[in-house]
Amino acid sequence: MINKVEICGVNTSKLPILTSKEKEELFIKIKKGDEEARQTFINGNLRLVLSVIQRFLGRSEAADDLFQVGCVGLIKAIDNFDLSQNVQFSTYAVPMIIGEVRRYLRDNNTIRVSRSVRDLAYKVIQYKERYTKENGREPTIEQIAKELETTKEDVAFSLDAIQDPISLQEPIYNDGTDNIYIMDQVRDTKNSDELWAENMTIIQAMKKLNNKEKEIIIKRFFDGKTQMEVANEIGISQAQVSRLEKNAISHIRRLYK
Repeated sequence: MINKVEICGVNTSKLPILTSKEKEELFIKIKKGDEEARQTFINGNLRLVLSVIQRFLGRSEAADDLFQVGCVGLIKAIDNFDLSQNVQFSTYAVPMIIGEVRRYLRDNNTIRVSRSVRDLAYKVIQYKERYTKENGREPTIEQIAKELETTKEDVAFSLDAIQDPISLQEPIYNDGTDNIYIMDQVRDTKNSDELWAENMTIIQAMKKLNNKEKEIIIKRFFDGKTQMEVANEIGISQAQVSRLEKNAISHIRRLYK
């Protein structure tokens, strides 16, 4: 999205920038009902929308959709901004745009979460942001629960509930040859000694592996360790563990057939 020049038919490389004086003059006209001034003001603040939606990178939503939602937040900010408060428009508009995008992401989450849980989650987020800004550190979960008059468990559950789901096949590292995926970081609690022992063919196949491959397979599937834990124990990189593990499994499968 950072490198995307045209969003919703708007060439972002040619967006205008308004000075503080121009913004003030336009806003006075807007309050008098001048639609042309309103459109000019919106166009002059589209860069602000772009800068806000940058923080929502990495999600599955299209840049065009986020931009449109951000523009809705911008327009709401324009409609509600009070020039007499002596506050810069951007200071007022950014939270409005962020709020609009967050509502959109919340309502379009692929996992449906009850409104009460979502509302609590966003109250928690708002309190954390306010507390951190005032105190220079994040509040504890106990402080949050006390402030919102709820339980620690409910606070934790609400925050977990609004997290975006990710695939176990999501790559998290690449050494130039092999990817390491999230599933490689998860303990295998189902493949125990008993399950391996039930199939003597696989046990026999393991005897054909070299010592390093055999050690990795045992630690990964017998002991339930992650690739990182195995790498630390035997003194090689996680990428090497991943590569040796895949080779060993492929070898076992060939012998098993």
